[in-house]
Amino acid sequence: MNSALSKVTVPPVNLALKEVSPTEFTDWMSAFTLALAGNHARRPRPEDALGLGPAFPAPYPPTHGHAERACDASCGDELAKAIDSRGADNVAAVLLEPVNGTTGGAYVPPDGYLRRVSEICREREVLVIHDEVLTGLWRTGTPLASAHWDGAEPDLCILSKGLGAGYTSVGAVLVSPELAPLLSHDDADPLPAMGTMATHPLQAAACLGVLDDLESMDMDAFTARGERLGECLRALAGQAPVRDVRGLGHLYGVELAPGLLWPLMAEAEKRGVFFYPFTGAGHPRSEGLVVAPPLTSTDQDIDFLTAALADAVTALHPNG
Repeated sequence: MNSALSKVTVPPVNLALKEVSPTEFTDWMSAFTLALAGNHARRPRPEDALGLGPAFPAPYPPTHGHAERACDASCGDELAKAIDSRGADNVAAVLLEPVNGTTGGAYVPPDGYLRRVSEICREREVLVIHDEVLTGLWRTGTPLASAHWDGAEPDLCILSKGLGAGYTSVGAVLVSPELAPLLSHDDADPLPAMGTMATHPLQAAACLGVLDDLESMDMDAFTARGERLGECLRALAGQAPVRDVRGLGHLYGVELAPGLLWPLMAEAEKRGVFFYPFTGAGHPRSEGLVVAPPLTSTDQDIDFLTAALADAVTALHPNG
């Protein structure tokens, strides 16, 4: 649940004034990254966060509840307030997940929200960055999650996970056609992206293979499996342990009543299925399971997974 502003300047940290070991530098960078994210349980200590953190509430109940209504596109105005309070000249970019991943469990933004975010940023000449590490490359049923809504295209998009499909660790940044010439013209400085494993042939081969497989999928059957997954999971919403079911494509969150996450995980494992837990959003923090089967799953795989989860829920509360 990222809702961070990337500032042109950050609180003063001068690493040049002292020697920093590689381990210390890695720890510092990890703390910096976690400070931008919305997972409360993983946030670094305040003294390590460099004053950074989610700068505006995401449009979901745990972080932006309304007594009288649900979140809608107008919740994007919280972003306008956040930028204007700092001054648009002091904000380089807005970073967010177009569909929430594992912090809050597959929250889907209200219709029109991402378009409103883009409008606000364009008016202020602030870039929009989408974190699609988890949601990109068909995870939500479209090539990028932002493709579910008109006018939601970002300036930059971060990909990882699905791009390498577990064969190798890899990350990539997509740049919009309008922005690309600003980065690649003859007088531009080289991008600082040439790390130890950059342009590695193994990474390139894995990515190309994954893209080939995605392009060869039967998209009608793939879409139907995602719809079947959603139907089966939403059928659980009426049972006592389950507070909410939400998601798109092959990414769903099943939110549970407090205290039932780990017992349900144990029941599911008895049935041969392991789920990723989420325990990160709001106060008190919501908790539940992320259901994200492989995109290569068959109809039989989806049936097995959903039946195992349904049995686990029933075993936990046999009387519903």
